[in-house]
Amino acid sequence: MTRTIHFNAFDMNCVGHQSPGLWAHPNDRSYTYKDLDYWQNLARTLERGIFDGIFIADVIGYYDVYKGSNFHAIQQAAQIPVNDPLQLAAPIALATEHLGIGITASTSFEHPYTFARRLATADHHTKGRVGWNIVTSYLESGAKNVGQAGLKRHDNRYEIANEYLEVIYKLLEGSWEEGAIIRDAKGRVFTDPAKVHEIGHKGKHFDVPGYGLTEPSPQRTPVLYQAGASGPGKKFAAEHAECVFVAAPTKSVLKAYVAEIRLQAAAAGRDPNSLKIYTLITIITDESEAKAKAKFEDYKQYVSYDGSLVFMSGWSGIDFGQYAPTDVIQKVETNAIHSFVEHIAGGDKSWTIEELAKFGGIGGLGPVFVGAPDQVADILQEWVADTDVDGFNIAYAVTPGSFEDVVNYIVPELQKRGAYPTTYKPGTLREKLFGQGPYLPKNHPADQYRDIEAFKRAQKTPLANAS
Repeated sequence: MTRTIHFNAFDMNCVGHQSPGLWAHPNDRSYTYKDLDYWQNLARTLERGIFDGIFIADVIGYYDVYKGSNFHAIQQAAQIPVNDPLQLAAPIALATEHLGIGITASTSFEHPYTFARRLATADHHTKGRVGWNIVTSYLESGAKNVGQAGLKRHDNRYEIANEYLEVIYKLLEGSWEEGAIIRDAKGRVFTDPAKVHEIGHKGKHFDVPGYGLTEPSPQRTPVLYQAGASGPGKKFAAEHAECVFVAAPTKSVLKAYVAEIRLQAAAAGRDPNSLKIYTLITIITDESEAKAKAKFEDYKQYVSYDGSLVFMSGWSGIDFGQYAPTDVIQKVETNAIHSFVEHIAGGDKSWTIEELAKFGGIGGLGPVFVGAPDQVADILQEWVADTDVDGFNIAYAVTPGSFEDVVNYIVPELQKRGAYPTTYKPGTLREKLFGQGPYLPKNHPADQYRDIEAFKRAQKTPLANAS
């Protein structure tokens, strides 16, 4: 059987996202990121292309590793300025009917009690089309600017993230029972107090004794996305994530990653095939190979060498500005994104600094596929067949043009081959993706926090008995 391929659009509430310098291209409109019209028009295009969703990245902080300064980050608009992603959920939902909206938020910089309310609110406003991309953050500047002494060690960040998820699950899955909202106008009872429970959480990193602030949203816990690719990151993804994102520069790296994630998910008691794994790519296409190649050559003229290395230095924690362009990258232990260093410095290819800058100049750490629609479709099907990946997280060279090209050229070609959806499934984002119910499944770690009797035992002062 022909395997169905899934698409996500990869964007960020900023200029240029992962194609530094391309903001200067006359066809790029990423500078209009401040306008809701940009996001709503893009969302309509993606929905026309039956994309699973739009995945909105985010960082707290700025990139100041390259040459020990944030000068080039600011000059080249390398993810600064950047606006809040969660505020885009409602306007995108108003412009569309089916498109999923994946929002990035860090477990390092916001308390889970307040974030649970923001997340549930977005799920209410979108009628259950929100996903949460769970990140632990990697920029020292972010930690310092929220009053922390510095970024916690890499593995410790995942320890905090695990407890953070525990609090979120308790608040969104267990604090309010099904049927707590009764809206009895005659009896003047809106909520049944006996069905709302303190979570009684007292942990190593968080103390949250009380009740969740929101009534259950359509999904309770929105769809969980995760992009960790280090050892602790893979374990975290295998235990919690429903959709997993990876940036793999080569097919061999991707194949090994997918196999390991599915193996670890099975070890955690989950169905390994229930996880949807998307790999980062950029597609440059047109009606013919010649036009696609010409478009690619045009784009390359706008790539910023310094801007690309701003990202590479920030993601890796290695200042690539201290090396000559011809120097070969060596593996260095850092406190940033471990998988980046492992893939680039410990992979199956040796990279010079200049090669890395050129490779990352368009679309970041994923490969760029250039060609006519049939050629790109061949590549996509080959990658799916050879690596067991479920789909692709598509970055842009210029926006919205890169996304429009995928919708206008690649989607029809894949549909013609029976390899791409032609319509959306009904229901919430979780139901559209997995074809089951709106809530996290029984074999997910969140299920243990739905034990209402356990919540009742944890209460110090039951709400039902309060005066």
